[in-house]
Amino acid sequence: MSDIDASAPIDSRRAWEVVLQHIEGDLLAGRLVPGDHLPAERTLSSELGVGRSSVREALRVLEVLGLIRTQTGSGPQSGAIIVARPSGGMSSLMRLQVAAQGFDVRDVVKTRLVLESAVVTELAELVARDTADSAPLDLGVAAQLLDAMDADGPVSGAEFLALDAAFHLALAELSGNAVIASMMAGLRSSIESYVLAGAPNLPSWAETSGRLRGEHRAIVSAIEAGDAELARTRVTAHITGYYTETNFIAASEQRTLHG
Repeated sequence: MSDIDASAPIDSRRAWEVVLQHIEGDLLAGRLVPGDHLPAERTLSSELGVGRSSVREALRVLEVLGLIRTQTGSGPQSGAIIVARPSGGMSSLMRLQVAAQGFDVRDVVKTRLVLESAVVTELAELVARDTADSAPLDLGVAAQLLDAMDADGPVSGAEFLALDAAFHLALAELSGNAVIASMMAGLRSSIESYVLAGAPNLPSWAETSGRLRGEHRAIVSAIEAGDAELARTRVTAHITGYYTETNFIAASEQRTLHG
């Protein structure tokens, strides 16, 4: 169940929040899964003791967060249908927060270091735990993104940096940690905007893009070798190196950020 205090009067909380928490509780507990229909507005209104307008308001919030899809009419696809688990909503909520307030670049760097160090550690340890009979780690989309960055044809700076952000997100998703993947997805627009804004400050885009490609491959090599410490060292240097080169952070700050 959700964390709603059943003894608290409805009017002590906004009524739509009661509906929202009830549905979120069912999602987290697995009583509702993607593909399921939500109960009808009238049913939720009666069960929770709130007005139907409050039910509709809660459904609008869930739809904005990407958790449900609503469709009018009749038939199997009508009504409110679950299309994602709460992690999807978490990404949407973070994207809204980024858009509304923005985050200081140093906070973005520190957060990336924490999240991406955890990602490469998890992936390297996964490789290290594999036995001879286990299938090798399949980088899938991450490998395709590296190949796209290495393409012989012209790749613009903006396109390259978009591929770069997608590569880091793909590793997060590959780690299997849904919370980290959701946070990385939510921060993606902020990461891309800072990375792109720093590009004009680079002495040579050709040299930097070549270095970044090499660093990506080196991170993957450490993961595939099952060397978590080396993977962490390389991803840390990769992230802080770019922000330092673009003058978003001073070289003297790197030690603080690493801590």
